[in-house]
Amino acid sequence: TTASAAPVGQAPEHGSRRKQRREAQKSKKEPDEPMVPVEERTTVMLRNLPNNYNRDTLLKMMDDEGFEGQYDFIYFPVDFKTQACLGYAFVNLVTPDVVPRFWRVFDGFSNWVMPSKKVCGVTWSGPHQGQEAHVDRYRNSPVMHRMVPDAYKPLVFKDGRVADFPAASKHPRAPRSR
Repeated sequence: TTASAAPVGQAPEHGSRRKQRREAQKSKKEPDEPMVPVEERTTVMLRNLPNNYNRDTLLKMMDDEGFEGQYDFIYFPVDFKTQACLGYAFVNLVTPDVVPRFWRVFDGFSNWVMPSKKVCGVTWSGPHQGQEAHVDRYRNSPVMHRMVPDAYKPLVFKDGRVADFPAASKHPRAPRSR
Protein backbone atom coordinates (compact mmCIF):
# COMPACT_ATOMS: atom_id res chain seq x y z
CA THR A 1 0.00 0.00 0.00
CA THR A 2 1.04 3.57 -0.46
CA ALA A 3 1.14 6.40 2.01
CA SER A 4 -1.73 8.85 1.99
CA ALA A 5 -1.59 11.06 -1.03
CA ALA A 6 -0.48 14.66 -0.71
CA PRO A 7 -2.61 17.37 -2.29
CA VAL A 8 -1.88 17.87 -5.98
CA GLY A 9 1.29 19.93 -6.54
CA GLN A 10 2.46 19.57 -2.95
CA ALA A 11 4.98 17.19 -1.42
CA PRO A 12 3.79 15.15 1.57
CA GLU A 13 3.85 17.24 4.78
CA HIS A 14 5.48 20.12 2.96
CA GLY A 15 2.43 22.30 3.49
CA SER A 16 2.42 21.71 7.22
CA ARG A 17 6.11 22.67 7.48
CA ARG A 18 5.48 25.77 5.43
CA LYS A 19 2.55 26.67 7.67
CA GLN A 20 4.72 26.15 10.78
CA ARG A 21 7.40 28.45 9.35
CA ARG A 22 4.78 31.11 8.55
CA GLU A 23 3.39 30.92 12.07
CA ALA A 24 6.90 31.16 13.56
CA GLN A 25 7.63 34.20 11.39
CA LYS A 26 4.41 35.91 12.52
CA SER A 27 5.38 35.53 16.15
CA LYS A 28 8.76 37.18 15.54
CA LYS A 29 9.03 40.95 15.47
CA GLU A 30 9.38 42.33 11.97
CA PRO A 31 12.92 43.63 11.35
CA ASP A 32 11.64 47.12 10.51
CA GLU A 33 9.13 47.24 13.35
CA PRO A 34 9.95 50.13 15.71
CA MET A 35 11.21 49.09 19.13
CA VAL A 36 9.44 52.06 20.74
CA PRO A 37 6.06 51.30 22.39
CA VAL A 38 3.10 52.44 20.25
CA GLU A 39 1.99 55.07 22.77
CA GLU A 40 5.44 56.74 22.55
CA ARG A 41 5.84 56.71 18.75
CA THR A 42 6.01 59.97 16.83
CA THR A 43 7.39 59.07 13.37
CA VAL A 44 5.10 57.98 10.57
CA MET A 45 5.63 57.12 6.95
CA LEU A 46 3.28 58.63 4.39
CA ARG A 47 2.95 56.24 1.45
CA ASN A 48 1.53 56.48 -2.03
CA LEU A 49 2.23 60.19 -2.46
CA PRO A 50 1.90 61.62 -5.98
CA ASN A 51 5.18 61.47 -7.89
CA ASN A 52 4.75 65.07 -9.04
CA TYR A 53 4.80 66.33 -5.45
CA ASN A 54 7.90 67.88 -3.95
CA ARG A 55 8.92 68.59 -0.39
CA ASP A 56 7.44 72.11 -0.40
CA THR A 57 4.10 70.81 -1.73
CA LEU A 58 4.03 68.20 1.03
CA LEU A 59 4.86 70.76 3.73
CA LYS A 60 2.10 73.08 2.47
CA MET A 61 -0.37 70.17 2.41
CA MET A 62 0.41 69.28 6.03
CA ASP A 63 0.18 72.93 7.11
CA ASP A 64 -3.10 73.42 5.22
CA GLU A 65 -4.53 70.37 7.01
CA GLY A 66 -3.78 71.96 10.40
CA PHE A 67 -0.37 70.51 11.25
CA GLU A 68 1.78 73.63 11.00
CA GLY A 69 4.29 73.52 13.85
CA GLN A 70 3.27 69.93 14.71
CA TYR A 71 6.24 68.21 13.05
CA ASP A 72 9.97 68.58 13.67
CA PHE A 73 11.49 66.35 10.96
CA ILE A 74 10.62 65.48 7.38
CA TYR A 75 12.40 63.49 4.72
CA PHE A 76 10.86 63.26 1.27
CA PRO A 77 13.13 61.01 -0.87
CA VAL A 78 13.64 61.99 -4.49
CA ASP A 79 15.11 60.10 -7.43
CA PHE A 80 18.19 62.15 -8.31
CA LYS A 81 18.01 61.25 -12.00
CA THR A 82 14.32 61.84 -12.70
CA GLN A 83 13.79 64.42 -9.94
CA ALA A 84 10.50 62.67 -9.13
CA CYS A 85 9.58 61.82 -5.60
CA LEU A 86 9.72 58.17 -4.64
CA GLY A 87 6.14 58.28 -3.37
CA TYR A 88 6.74 58.26 0.38
CA ALA A 89 7.94 60.53 3.19
CA PHE A 90 8.99 60.25 6.81
CA VAL A 91 7.38 62.74 9.18
CA ASN A 92 8.18 63.06 12.86
CA LEU A 93 5.41 64.67 14.87
CA VAL A 94 6.33 66.75 17.92
CA THR A 95 4.45 64.57 20.42
CA PRO A 96 2.65 61.23 20.40
CA ASP A 97 -0.61 63.14 21.08
CA VAL A 98 -0.54 64.57 17.53
CA VAL A 99 -0.24 61.16 15.87
CA PRO A 100 -3.90 59.98 16.04
CA ARG A 101 -5.26 63.13 14.38
CA PHE A 102 -2.47 63.11 11.75
CA TRP A 103 -3.21 59.45 11.02
CA ARG A 104 -6.97 60.13 10.68
CA VAL A 105 -6.39 63.03 8.27
CA PHE A 106 -3.81 61.39 6.00
CA ASP A 107 -4.70 57.69 5.99
CA GLY A 108 -6.99 57.58 2.95
CA PHE A 109 -6.19 61.19 1.96
CA SER A 110 -6.70 61.97 -1.74
CA ASN A 111 -7.36 65.73 -1.82
CA TRP A 112 -4.16 66.43 -3.77
CA VAL A 113 -3.45 69.89 -5.19
CA MET A 114 -2.38 68.24 -8.46
CA PRO A 115 -4.38 65.63 -10.36
CA SER A 116 -3.70 62.14 -8.99
CA LYS A 117 -5.70 58.98 -8.34
CA LYS A 118 -3.36 57.94 -5.52
CA VAL A 119 -4.71 57.39 -2.03
CA CYS A 120 -2.31 58.10 0.82
CA GLY A 121 -1.58 55.52 3.47
CA VAL A 122 0.02 56.03 6.87
CA THR A 123 2.25 53.48 8.60
CA TRP A 124 4.78 53.57 11.39
CA SER A 125 8.33 54.42 10.48
CA GLY A 126 10.60 51.58 11.42
CA PRO A 127 13.01 50.92 12.84
CA HIS A 128 13.76 54.63 13.41
CA GLN A 129 11.44 56.59 15.69
CA GLY A 130 11.80 60.19 16.82
CA GLN A 131 13.66 63.23 15.54
CA GLU A 132 16.97 62.25 17.13
CA ALA A 133 16.93 58.77 15.57
CA HIS A 134 16.26 60.24 12.13
CA VAL A 135 18.91 62.92 12.48
CA ASP A 136 21.39 60.21 13.47
CA ARG A 137 20.24 58.11 10.52
CA TYR A 138 20.70 60.87 7.91
CA ARG A 139 23.42 63.24 9.19
CA ASN A 140 26.23 61.17 7.57
CA SER A 141 24.11 59.82 4.73
CA PRO A 142 24.99 60.43 1.06
CA VAL A 143 21.80 62.50 0.80
CA MET A 144 23.57 65.13 2.96
CA HIS A 145 26.54 65.37 0.56
CA ARG A 146 27.29 68.93 -0.62
CA MET A 147 26.47 68.05 -4.24
CA VAL A 148 22.88 67.01 -3.38
CA PRO A 149 20.42 69.90 -3.85
CA ASP A 150 19.02 71.24 -0.58
CA ALA A 151 15.47 70.51 -1.76
CA TYR A 152 16.28 66.76 -1.65
CA LYS A 153 17.63 66.76 1.90
CA PRO A 154 15.77 66.06 5.13
CA LEU A 155 14.67 69.03 7.20
CA VAL A 156 14.51 69.60 10.95
CA PHE A 157 12.25 72.17 12.56
CA LYS A 158 12.42 74.06 15.84
CA ASP A 159 9.24 75.79 17.03
CA GLY A 160 7.67 75.32 13.59
CA ARG A 161 10.55 76.90 11.66
CA VAL A 162 13.24 75.21 9.57
CA ALA A 163 16.40 74.86 11.66
CA ASP A 164 19.96 73.96 10.75
CA PHE A 165 20.38 70.24 10.30
CA PRO A 166 22.95 68.97 12.83
CA ALA A 167 26.41 68.75 11.30
CA ALA A 168 27.77 65.48 10.01
CA SER A 169 30.24 63.71 12.27
CA LYS A 170 32.16 62.55 9.18
CA HIS A 171 32.17 63.56 5.50
CA PRO A 172 29.19 61.98 3.75
CA ARG A 173 30.16 60.13 0.59
CA ALA A 174 28.61 61.19 -2.70
CA PRO A 175 25.38 59.41 -3.65
CA ARG A 176 25.64 56.58 -6.16
CA SER A 177 24.22 57.05 -9.63
CA ARG A 178 21.93 54.24 -10.71
